[in-house]
Amino acid sequence: MAMGAVLSSRTFASPLSSAKQQHEMPQNKCACSPAPGDKFGRLITRTRSTLFPVRNYSRSTAMATPRLSGQPVLDSSRDYLSTRLYNASLRRWRVDCMVSSDPLSTGWVKPRRWDNFTARESACVHPQYRIPIRTRADCKAEQYEITGSPLSPSDVPAEALAIGDTNDVSPWWQQFPKRWTIVLLSFFAFLLCNMDRVNMSIAILPMSSEFGWNPATVGLIQSSFFWGYLLTQILGGIWADRFGGKIVLGFGVVWWSIATILTPIAAKIGLPCLLVMRAFMGIGEGVAMPAMNNILSKWVPVSERSRSLSLVYSGMYLGSVTGLAFSPLLISKFGWPSVFYAFGSLGSIWIALWQRKAHSSPSEDPELSKAERRHILGGNTIKEPVTSIPWKLILSKAPVWALIISHFCHNWGTFILLTWMPTYYNQVLKFNLTESGLLCVLPWLTMAVFANIGGWIADTLVERGVSITNVRKIMQSIGFLGPALFLTLLSKVRTPAMAVLCMACSQGTDAFSQSGLYSNHQDIGPRYAGVLLGLSNTAGVLAGVFGTAATGYILQKGSWDSVFKVAVVLYIVGTVVWNVFSTGEKVLE
Repeated sequence: MAMGAVLSSRTFASPLSSAKQQHEMPQNKCACSPAPGDKFGRLITRTRSTLFPVRNYSRSTAMATPRLSGQPVLDSSRDYLSTRLYNASLRRWRVDCMVSSDPLSTGWVKPRRWDNFTARESACVHPQYRIPIRTRADCKAEQYEITGSPLSPSDVPAEALAIGDTNDVSPWWQQFPKRWTIVLLSFFAFLLCNMDRVNMSIAILPMSSEFGWNPATVGLIQSSFFWGYLLTQILGGIWADRFGGKIVLGFGVVWWSIATILTPIAAKIGLPCLLVMRAFMGIGEGVAMPAMNNILSKWVPVSERSRSLSLVYSGMYLGSVTGLAFSPLLISKFGWPSVFYAFGSLGSIWIALWQRKAHSSPSEDPELSKAERRHILGGNTIKEPVTSIPWKLILSKAPVWALIISHFCHNWGTFILLTWMPTYYNQVLKFNLTESGLLCVLPWLTMAVFANIGGWIADTLVERGVSITNVRKIMQSIGFLGPALFLTLLSKVRTPAMAVLCMACSQGTDAFSQSGLYSNHQDIGPRYAGVLLGLSNTAGVLAGVFGTAATGYILQKGSWDSVFKVAVVLYIVGTVVWNVFSTGEKVLE
């Protein structure tokens, strides 16, 4: 049984102590004797049931009393330092002293090799002093049989610290940082969120053929999701800031998973029922982003903010990849209702893990270590939950309006690509259903990769002293101007390969927004991060509602070039507003 202890700073009794003191040593104690004149600290060795203090006694005394009843006797027949304790109740106990230290010089002590000792010196080991580092001792012991009453915890000196008991070492998954457990669970929540959202983009093609829907009806169905999504943006932020992100995000996943499973039944009942069910699904997904922003604002320090948010939002992109990749396969084998049943049922697995592992804030987690809590808080105190929202103060700040306007401009182009990309591939590039689904994977996969690259770049710039304001402006400018450039090129290309490449590049540069405006809510008002995201994302949802519906109307009257031109203009407007009015400094306490 491996064991360890820390050497206390107090010195021992002199090695020249009387023989009477040596003979009065209690039973069940081992002694490591130095040369006369050397002084050692007391060594506290922890076992499962007993602590054995190590005392000094002189070499002369040890040699003069080679076998006292119940006293320890040193055995020189082994090639390492050992002690043996003999007692009526103790059959065998061996302690191997590996490292000890001199309390006066606080240096390491290393036993000499046994073959370097004379016969008289074989009863003890002379220490060799090393460079002073710290006072510490490591011991290991093998226990075969021992009886007796153990010491109580109160008998252990305050300065004694066990360091080597392998039975107390936690497995790696228990040592994983709790804040990144929250981040990963949020990642999977957003993966499910977009899987359940984009499956309609693929299923709408066979559904429109079965039910005879025209493009305007398809646009209405696609936009109905945003009716409910719009309703719970601000409410989700308020609920999360008041009741905690764990409760609100858990509610959202359960709600939209049930709505996803019921979608095929609603479609067969009739169009109005389908529109209502899609709106219900939007209600559940509407609370996800504000709740996630709230919980991460409490769990993630500013030095890890960009990369954690980028990882969570990349879950959305990978959800789109998964949904677009598997939906055609499920539809071709089992029919279009199968995608809703399969994806919706995955929410039950996630909610079981979320309820067990997640907490709304570090103060609510009883398993969180003190070291990680200090790292998360960074010297700040945990503030009370929000009881009232200072709406007038919030809406009076220019950076808040920069968030709202920029979010609208950003989401117009993003949601158009999210909902209409398979139709574009099918109608313009003449890909079949399976090809449309698989090729739609590439832009979203590009977003997942570049979102995390942008997050690491942003956090690295912050760590190297670049102001948060400049970092947010740089990353969001890339997130606006990159898509504007590639959508402009998209209207000029004529080959399917170049069109797919432009789509991928547009989405890849768009992902830098996760380190720009999507990280800015926690910068300017960490206490109101949920409410701020609810406000800005409400504008983003309006862009999704109007943009998705307007795209269907434009396609009836015009072409895809007109659709892309509107998105490019809004990207440029967003770039100007963001660089003029945004900031990375805290403006709301």
